[in-house]
Amino acid sequence: MSKLCVVIDVGKTNVKIHVVDDGLVTRFSRSRANKVIDPGSYPHYDIHALWRWIRGSLVEIARDFSIDVISITTHGATAAWVHPDAGESGLVMPVMDYEFDGVASETDYDALRPAFTETYSPALPAGLNLGRQIFWQKRYCQRAFDEARYILPYPQYWAWRLTGVAVSEVTSWGCHSDLWAPGKRDYSSLVDLLGIRAKLPGLVAAGTVIGPISEDLAAQTGLPADCKVIAGLHDSNASFARYLSRPSDRPFTVISTGTWVVSFAPGVPLEALDERRDMLANIDINGNPVACARFMGGREFELICQRTGSKPENAFQVSDLQQLVEDRVIALPDFSEGSGPFGGRRPEIRGRARSGAALATMYSALMMDYELDLLGGAGDLIVEGAWLRNILLCKLLAQLRTQQHTACSSDSTGTVSGAAQLAFGSACGAPPMLDPVNPTRLDGLENYRSYWRQQLSDSSANRC
Repeated sequence: MSKLCVVIDVGKTNVKIHVVDDGLVTRFSRSRANKVIDPGSYPHYDIHALWRWIRGSLVEIARDFSIDVISITTHGATAAWVHPDAGESGLVMPVMDYEFDGVASETDYDALRPAFTETYSPALPAGLNLGRQIFWQKRYCQRAFDEARYILPYPQYWAWRLTGVAVSEVTSWGCHSDLWAPGKRDYSSLVDLLGIRAKLPGLVAAGTVIGPISEDLAAQTGLPADCKVIAGLHDSNASFARYLSRPSDRPFTVISTGTWVVSFAPGVPLEALDERRDMLANIDINGNPVACARFMGGREFELICQRTGSKPENAFQVSDLQQLVEDRVIALPDFSEGSGPFGGRRPEIRGRARSGAALATMYSALMMDYELDLLGGAGDLIVEGAWLRNILLCKLLAQLRTQQHTACSSDSTGTVSGAAQLAFGSACGAPPMLDPVNPTRLDGLENYRSYWRQQLSDSSANRC
């Protein structure tokens, strides 16, 4: 009989819950939008509504499936301040939305931030450096800070809700937080400067079983009392974990796509990272740093479509991409208001595109191509995640990267599959099947890319 895992996937845009068997086949799935509310304190996630939805989904799942284990994966740059006696949620203050730009006004924090060579965490806008959020909350919510027993990374907050067991885990602390020092494989100097070390639970590996679900949750949902829960991990790392068993002498790069597009290039030295270009070291499930570059691709795709009166799901043809090349219609960053290699540049659309979705696709491919050049990775190029549904984007990237073999994961749920593999104890087993990508054959694409890059060569002259 197959073993079954529930994967709770809390993304920045959407929250999903899946039932996955040990053959990595999805048996059940549901999703909902991840809502941010702002009743007057600061923008934060609607944790209470989200918990009701998760618990209700577990009730539905328990009617039809006997679940062995639960795995949690979430977006980064988020932490929960918890005390076990602070009501059902345990929260002593709301869980901050990392896009809250009020924290950026605290310039005192900049003097505390460790050097990039200690954390390989670049200075990012709003609250994308988790340390900046903690600094702000400690300053303006001192009473809640004093009350908090734990500061939990976001995946481990949900694991705590399921089990009552508090732990920490490295892929979340190591996600551009300013709080982790890859060279020491330990917390950075900022942890002690902020005075939070005593509130950080013990570190465990992402796949560690931290306990069965609580008795209350078993009674409320009907899940088996011995249903296990693992510690959980950062979402892009869940996708990347599936490739850790590839031979070390075969270089490769994995591009995890969704709200964020993150390129993981194992083997690239950290010294090659440029903090001004939103390049950083993520930390894999084994605690090893991995050179990365990223931009807020999913968000930017949507905004380009909005500006052109299109929708992301609109169909388009190769001829629409060719029209962009021939007419030199271009979209120029930054549509994310501060992230990516051109963070802070005023976004532009020059010319008129027949298809806004085609223009967003071209922009996304050019940005990925640019970041891959920044990283200097070699070998196979593997695309994971939500953008697998846009096959022309993958084909376009393959034409731009003729020097690399481009392939797509055979499933579009790499984050979910990685989290499930980890729960089944096989995250570093055989990597997923890959489908080779046949490139587009657009005329003039190389010159078009050169023209696009030339417009960006003096980015500083066009910053907001």
